[in-house]
Amino acid sequence: MKDSLVLLSRVPAHPDSRCWFLAWNPAGTLLASCGGDRRIRIWGTEGDSWVCKSVLSEGHQRTVRKVAWSPCGNYLASASFDATTCIWKKNQEDFECVTTLEGHENEVKSVAWAPSGNLLATCSRDKSVWVWEVDEEDEYECVSVLNSHTQDVKHVLWHPSQELLASASYDDTVKLYREEEDDWVCFATLEGHESTVWSLAFDPSGQRLASCSDDRTVRIWRQYLPGNEQGVACSGSDPTWKCICTLSGFHSRTIYDIAWCQLTGALATACGDDAIRVFEEDPDSDPQQPTFSLTAHLRQAHSQDVNCVAWNPKEPGLLASCSDDGDVAFWKYHRPEAP
Repeated sequence: MKDSLVLLSRVPAHPDSRCWFLAWNPAGTLLASCGGDRRIRIWGTEGDSWVCKSVLSEGHQRTVRKVAWSPCGNYLASASFDATTCIWKKNQEDFECVTTLEGHENEVKSVAWAPSGNLLATCSRDKSVWVWEVDEEDEYECVSVLNSHTQDVKHVLWHPSQELLASASYDDTVKLYREEEDDWVCFATLEGHESTVWSLAFDPSGQRLASCSDDRTVRIWRQYLPGNEQGVACSGSDPTWKCICTLSGFHSRTIYDIAWCQLTGALATACGDDAIRVFEEDPDSDPQQPTFSLTAHLRQAHSQDVNCVAWNPKEPGLLASCSDDGDVAFWKYHRPEAP
């Protein structure tokens, strides 16, 4: 299975520090990386090589934990352990920090843009999730502080087409939020993981959500709308999210990140055992109880923990990964031929 994931390039992105997270811009032409060196680097291609196009070093005083591009591709948000979130505006090749969002009591762990680009979510070790509204003058206003989690919130993620927000936490749960009468409310808590939930990924349709955990499992949750044919009970007009599949026995340590390819449906994981794995849904499996097969397993993808995997949004099979070893690696995934 090793040959189904081929190394294209490896770059020392954040030497002497951890590389925490990666984010492709919507066009798939630039990759942002962030690390323990307090810097953000922007990578692009020159010929066949990946090169650093910009270094954003003036925004943060501590580790930059996550980065996220706006849907238009003109802004990059960065979440830092210094308790702030910076908004960077892209001008040709350069980036300028135009706004610093403050309010969290300590480390900001994640940041995410809504598909409209008008909303931003942040989450923190202070157990809260904040929703920010962005106006036409690029002013940011916090419109809701959600205190549904009982522990450190690790990750926030918006639904690919709706204003539905998901968060993952050290309290072993996933929470889902939506707007109700000018405020944001938690309408569902997804329980099942036995330890910290590190990351989340929606499938291309947005009807399913994958979560990965310190318990070494991946769970696939499916949305059931009121009146669904399967007879899954719903409360009022709220959909029910139900776990329909658990991938266990594949990972030997914490799964830190999960990415669902929006082009091919392949599911990649980043693990504390230094490996990258790719799973594919079995074509004949029941949509209500899907099964997934391990189609790639690269044991020594990095020399230390793999922290993030990110599929390119435009080029099928192009996968980037980063690690505690400070490197960013670019891979080409080939779906194995059926026997």
